[in-house]
This record gives sequence, structure tokens and C-alpha cells, in this order.
Amino acid sequence: MCGRFTITATKAEMDDYLRNYFSITNFNIDDYTPRYNASPTQNILSIISDGYNYRAGFLKWGFVPEYAKDMKFFSINSRAETIDEKPTFKKAFLTKRCIIPVDSFYEWKKKGTKKTPLRILMKDEKIFALAGIWNTAIINDTKIHTFSIVTTKANDLMANIHDRMPVILDHDKIPLWLDPTNRDPNLLKSLLVPYDDNKMTFYEVSSEVNSSRIDKPDLINKIKVWQ
Repeated sequence: MCGRFTITATKAEMDDYLRNYFSITNFNIDDYTPRYNASPTQNILSIISDGYNYRAGFLKWGFVPEYAKDMKFFSINSRAETIDEKPTFKKAFLTKRCIIPVDSFYEWKKKGTKKTPLRILMKDEKIFALAGIWNTAIINDTKIHTFSIVTTKANDLMANIHDRMPVILDHDKIPLWLDPTNRDPNLLKSLLVPYDDNKMTFYEVSSEVNSSRIDKPDLINKIKVWQ
């Protein structure tokens, strides 16, 4: 699964990322704040396409289907293997896809009763894109825009930590994923595969990351390098 991540880029770095990779120039960068422990139910910077242009904005983490009457049940992840079959996700998978820019995600290595938090990131430490689906539900006459991160089976690096990982998209795959006119389920699912583990690394971080209420820069400090 994927239940926590970081996007630590500065405002200037994020502005450059949106402009250089997506030609997004109308996003108010002052609305963006670096996150060191992004958690479910929070509003998260996401990118979608309207079929003509890319758009950046904030979606609430925890997918709520359009038929929902309240916010009691939401899904932070959707499994790649069944995303085109589950009634909750099928329509969004075909018509409402997004990416979430991050620079790492957290996972917990279990050994007995102990859970050790690890930060997983790219070796070059650059921003990368997680595949997501989004939706708009009307709850109590209010529009709620929510998303879920798509997960797949673990690659070799992740397999020693957890049996699942978020779907990571190389930049050349992003246009295909975001294109709302692309409704070929087989083509879309071909993108939802484990990422190249040779490009990834990880290290142990403070147990303070266990609390979603804590979001501060030193959460990403290295406690121990395992590799």
C-alpha cells in the first residue's frame, strides 16, 4: 500500500517543475507548501489533464465514489490488478486519472511486533510521479474532489519491505496516463507495473513519522542506511 509520502520541493522548485514538465503557468504557487509527512484526508497537490492542457490543483486524499452519501468510507489506494473491475474505481480509471508529484514515500518494515519506518526515494532524489485516479462527489450539497493512489506488486527492492508499492510513472508515460480520451483498459493497465528498482533506494527514518500530526523537515533525516 501507500499511506504516507513527501514532497519537499521548495515553492520555486515546484513552480519550475510545473512549468518545465507540464507547461502549467497559471497555478498559484503560494498555495503550495512542502510536505514531509503527507497523510490521508489531507489536500494534496495533483495534476490532471482536461484533454487540452495540464492543470494543477489540490485533491483530498481518500477516494470517495460519486454515489457516496457521506465521507465515512474512502479508499487511499486502489489495486492495479482489479482497478478496471471494481465498481468503486472502474469509471474513474477510464475517465479521471491524475498524478501526484512526490519525492519519496514511507513504508514500514515489519519484524515481529516491531515496525521500522523507511523512506523510499529515487537515487537522484528528484521528483517523481505516482499514478492516481480522482473523482468528484457531492456530499451535503458540497462538491468534494478526492483521489486514490494506484498500487501494484512490489519490485525486488520493495519486496523485502512490503508486498505492495505505489505505481510510479516515468515522465514519458505520463501523457498516456493523463489523457482523458484514452479509455483503452489494456493499454492503461500496461502502465501499472512495478518500477525499476535499480533507480530506487531507501533508508531508515525517525519513528516520529508514525504520527500523521507531525510534519517537519527533520522527519526525512537518515537514521540508518540499510543497503
